[in-house]
Amino acid sequence: MARFHPLEVTDIRHDTRDAVVVTLRPRPEDAELFGFTQGQYLTFRRDFDGEELRRSYSICAGLDEGCLKVGIKRVAGGAFSSFANAELKAGDVIEAMPPMGRFFTPIDQAAEKDYLGFAGGSGITPLLSIIKTVLAREPKSRFTLVYANRHISSIMFREELEDLKNIYLGRLSVIHVLESDSQDIDLFTGRIDAEKLEAFFRLWIDIDAVDTAFICGPEPMMLTIADTLKKHGLKDEQIKFELFLSSQPGRAKKTELSAEAAAATGTVSVSVTLDGATRSFEMHRDGTAILDAAIANHIDAPYSCKGGICSTCRAKVIEGEVEMETNHALEDYEVEAGYVLSCQCLPLTDKVVLSYDE
Repeated sequence: MARFHPLEVTDIRHDTRDAVVVTLRPRPEDAELFGFTQGQYLTFRRDFDGEELRRSYSICAGLDEGCLKVGIKRVAGGAFSSFANAELKAGDVIEAMPPMGRFFTPIDQAAEKDYLGFAGGSGITPLLSIIKTVLAREPKSRFTLVYANRHISSIMFREELEDLKNIYLGRLSVIHVLESDSQDIDLFTGRIDAEKLEAFFRLWIDIDAVDTAFICGPEPMMLTIADTLKKHGLKDEQIKFELFLSSQPGRAKKTELSAEAAAATGTVSVSVTLDGATRSFEMHRDGTAILDAAIANHIDAPYSCKGGICSTCRAKVIEGEVEMETNHALEDYEVEAGYVLSCQCLPLTDKVVLSYDE
């Protein structure tokens, strides 16, 4: 199981007024650990006034850049993002887990595919890594990006995207949709909704030719886009999601629990395997997630968002049954195979055995 390792900040650049691009370097002995796949993220931790905070930020570098970079946009009231934008500097050392995440498809040099990407705000960061890697390593593939922002001044990586368009002439198309700034074409102004998507597919994007779609941004936008893509014939396996959570840690808004979970009382025996070692503890059925109970019992279980979004706390149920309150990260086939987000797990049986090592 991943542990935190020191990363040196070798460069920090302001990309917009409220976003920075941070270049990081692992220690030589950790270099292999920080090899990444396009679209993955890093989970950082730092103490703020005696409280440990963890945040995940997507890698924005392509596989061929030979470096590790993340984009961090300042969030109102966000301790870590404010620190990164105002205080972080070259020479500083911050701690991070090795890259994680499954927001990608395998690269095939012989492939000739049409990719479609939708990004909202800082949701561009993993998509930028994917775009760079796909265009460089799949020379016959094409990529269309629809990128939504409020103002032109808030567009992250604007110049870099323009450079990529010039490098890969005819293979990269970028459509900027601005909520507040008017543009020459009315279709490119406003929010991305179902009506606007229908117009895009009718006038600008050959949806029938799309092999894979990537969506990263606020949940309402993502759901609207996914529903519209499915109406136009894309299957679930052709649509890849990465949801961004801008709020403070904590479980996402609770869904309605099953009668079995709601009625469960008493105590549960839980065994957790982590890094080859198994530890057991008792927990109450009082709405506490298994991850929180493990941490309370001094088990250094992995986590980041605690909102059912990032999948850092992914584990496999070996014995017993649990119910997840929220799941924005795991695919259906992973759930069917027994994988869960431990930050969202409520025990249903008197004994639960969980492994982070599977």
